[in-house]
Amino acid sequence: MSDNQGSRPESEDSVSEPVAPAASPQPAPASDVPTTPPAAAAPVGPAMPPRPPYPASYPKAPAGYGGPAAATGQAFGPGAQTAPTLPLGGPAPSAPVRKKSAAGRTVGLLVAAALVGGAAGVGGTYAGISMWGQTQTTAASSPTVVTVNDTQKVNNVTAVAAKVLPSVVTISATASNGGGTGSGVVLSADGYVLTNTHVVTLDGATADPTLSVTTSDGKVYKATLVGTDPTYDLAVIKLTDASGLTPIDFADSSKLNVGDQAIALGAPLGLDNTVTTGIVSALNRSIEIASSAAPDDSSTKDDGGQGQQESPFQFDFGQGQQQQQQQSANATIKIAVIQTDAAINPGNSGGALVDSDGKLIGINVAIASSGGSSSGGQSGNIGVGFSIPANIAQRVADEIIKDGSATHGLLGATVADAASQKNATIQGAYIQDVSSGGAAAAAGLRSGDIVTEFNGVPVTNAIDLTAQVRAAAGGSDATLSYVRDGKTETAKLTLGTLQ
Repeated sequence: MSDNQGSRPESEDSVSEPVAPAASPQPAPASDVPTTPPAAAAPVGPAMPPRPPYPASYPKAPAGYGGPAAATGQAFGPGAQTAPTLPLGGPAPSAPVRKKSAAGRTVGLLVAAALVGGAAGVGGTYAGISMWGQTQTTAASSPTVVTVNDTQKVNNVTAVAAKVLPSVVTISATASNGGGTGSGVVLSADGYVLTNTHVVTLDGATADPTLSVTTSDGKVYKATLVGTDPTYDLAVIKLTDASGLTPIDFADSSKLNVGDQAIALGAPLGLDNTVTTGIVSALNRSIEIASSAAPDDSSTKDDGGQGQQESPFQFDFGQGQQQQQQQSANATIKIAVIQTDAAINPGNSGGALVDSDGKLIGINVAIASSGGSSSGGQSGNIGVGFSIPANIAQRVADEIIKDGSATHGLLGATVADAASQKNATIQGAYIQDVSSGGAAAAAGLRSGDIVTEFNGVPVTNAIDLTAQVRAAAGGSDATLSYVRDGKTETAKLTLGTLQ
């Protein structure tokens, strides 16, 4: 088996143009004609100097600017000065210059699942406070999405976070038997959101969850479940009465390289607007996960592998009830994943893994734990996390939105690890049996063949082949390479559809 099997879990320079100094007020020309004072004029105090012209560099003059001078003697409140203090005739300040921004079984796998409770997310002060200090009514404040204390030292991760966080949400799912939190990514301006099945169903505990979604700016929405895809642990929900949201941009995950920058965004441990960074540490990984939400597509029938021991993969909701329920799961799912060392923890599930351009490369789904399947304590990130590739996630999401569910390919064969066979010389997926009338049989495959590649992706064991077949849409065309009697052959076939 592979080392994974049996273990679970902006911007351009902005420089303001020079501003011409504000014109100083000119004194009135002297007159030879004496002025007749008004009769019985009351004594007045010293005349207030006229206000200077409103500087062109400021966006808009405050209400009442140029009107009567404010009453003196007040430091704040309605009687306070409402105009900016500027030297008469002096130059208006120019805007500050912004710096350009660069934009197996040896380990247990633990799914970065929903976590109950957790602290509140990133907070911040309201940026719309009156520049001049006059009394005014403002709308309720919202949290700051990205905190930047020194604008001269922002880096590419800062820019990516500022771009992507508005497209990442925190999801709370509750049911009569418990609840949990996870993450999601915005697919459309009107509120379609992509996440994991185990987040919104509490790992199969409920099919009718109560969903609440918080966006990065602190707005809270009710949401409904559009559809789930337990086979690849993906789900789509729809926010109620949402508009103006920021959809995430998708990258082509098939063009990733090991070493590419990877940035994870989500709400680990309930801490929304969290950003972690790392690299793509491996590609073409496949993992097998025990799941109570897994469909009834028996792992011992078509496209199944040899019998497995209890999988150490498990969802971690941070709550004993869910853990006990999921520990009883006897079904598994096999999914293709991107491996990353960007820190992913419980609560990151369903969140975004993006590249250096802020485009989605994966949906975070699982982490590795050295503790295996032990329920003696909660495990956290140890530098090995997994995400469902964006290309697969996008296909599944599109089908769920359109039809309410997604399709998956079916090969029509029972497979095992080639390396475990007697006198093995190569690794791959060993075909034990071929189903009559299935895709494999139609392509001429037979017992004893060893599949080494599927749709251009290397196959090293049975899990790899099953994960890649399931990643393809039902009824789609595929190409695989296999070895028979020491010779490599290629077959083209049309996959069946998993029921």
